[in-house]
Amino acid sequence: MIRVPDSTPTPGAPAGLTTGKAPFIERAQADGQLYIHQPYELYSEANHATWRALLGRMTDRWARYANPRFLQGLDILQLDWQRIPRLEDINRFMAPRTGFRAKPVSGYVPAYRFFACLKNREFPTTITIRDGATLDYLPEPDIFHDVAGHVPMHTDPAFADALVRFGQCAERAAELAREISDPAERTRRLTSMIKGMARFFWFTVEFGLMRGVKAGEIKVYGSGLLSSYGELAHSVESPEVQRYPIQLEWVINQAFEIDHYQPLLFIIDSFEHLFDLVGELEEWMIAGKLNNLAPGEPVVSDDDLRSFLEESAREVATVS
Repeated sequence: MIRVPDSTPTPGAPAGLTTGKAPFIERAQADGQLYIHQPYELYSEANHATWRALLGRMTDRWARYANPRFLQGLDILQLDWQRIPRLEDINRFMAPRTGFRAKPVSGYVPAYRFFACLKNREFPTTITIRDGATLDYLPEPDIFHDVAGHVPMHTDPAFADALVRFGQCAERAAELAREISDPAERTRRLTSMIKGMARFFWFTVEFGLMRGVKAGEIKVYGSGLLSSYGELAHSVESPEVQRYPIQLEWVINQAFEIDHYQPLLFIIDSFEHLFDLVGELEEWMIAGKLNNLAPGEPVVSDDDLRSFLEESAREVATVS
């Protein structure tokens, strides 16, 4: 039986589910619980006020810069603009359309487990919300980034299918790694493949641009942009940003940094185009074209490497 973390506030502990200050999350992590429930009763009025502030200031910018399918997703989800949404309510609207569900987690999800969730039409979703004093930047995901940035796109069948295909691509990377007998070479190649997938995900799902209907028009679909009040406008309008039609060889060899506005972004034609690109990424992986990528960010952690080798091996053993 999975033990659910106690949602009773600890005496003397700060109330709420504020990122970095939530005893409920600390207990879950200490107990090794990655997949949790959303203890809705723990959200404080300050948490709800932060949600209102974040969502309220994005309305006009989404109308101006977001791609139409994101705006349709907002309408479908019927997000509560006054209070942090319940994930069960979001799933009630989303699952019948694409099969995707928001899956609450206690924190960082190792790479393979994250991709495996996508393959199974689950999106690991953070339940804490940033402190109201730091609306503009947070170095880690929160519920605003995950729900208001990512989830509306999960109502679109073509985008949802691209995420599933991406999860399947990660599964293929694990299969290829298990075929390599030399441990050092296995680690080297797998590190390069994971780096390539992480870069692709960053420059598409997190920071992707899309062609608009009008000639020369650019719209945003990347969740990192859609959840950022400042960078959303900057990504489309600033002359400091280089914007290029996406080319797979550029994306997988391009390092990125997370602590400043992105100076280089890539443009896709449609979510169907994105789906095809993920297929091309897998073909390149099988052909060995992801085995020797350019060095640089992101760093692939030991936990990520272990997740690809150990989690995928457990999956194979379970099927067998």
